[in-house]
Amino acid sequence: MTPSPQLSPPPRAKRSFWHSLRVALTGAGHVLRTERNAQIEGAIALLAIGLGIWLRITRPEWAVIFTLIGLVLGLEMVNTAIEAAVDLACPEQHPLAKKAKDSAAGAVVVAAISSVAVGLVIFLPRLWLVVLYALGL
Repeated sequence: MTPSPQLSPPPRAKRSFWHSLRVALTGAGHVLRTERNAQIEGAIALLAIGLGIWLRITRPEWAVIFTLIGLVLGLEMVNTAIEAAVDLACPEQHPLAKKAKDSAAGAVVVAAISSVAVGLVIFLPRLWLVVLYALGL
């Protein structure tokens, strides 16, 4: 008796790049519209961008600022996805579900704290000069 061949799932229709991009942007927009922490992080990102324009930061500094904004917002979206998947898979409380959700949230916090530290390094010296200039020193 020969073993029966394993059936593979039917092939998925290939999506165009533009369709995939539209789906991804829809997901990002959903997180930004519905998640309070993402809204706070987005507001802080806009504040950092405004401050960077006002203080005329350098191109390498812009690269760092935009990278960190992307990192924090991206991790917030991953955190939201992990929380939703865990809630779907395990609606009741479970220590492993808590571990997964807390770890994902922790990743966002670590990135946010690092971003604040970098923001201080970039913005604080310039802000100090503005204060000194305003005081006539």
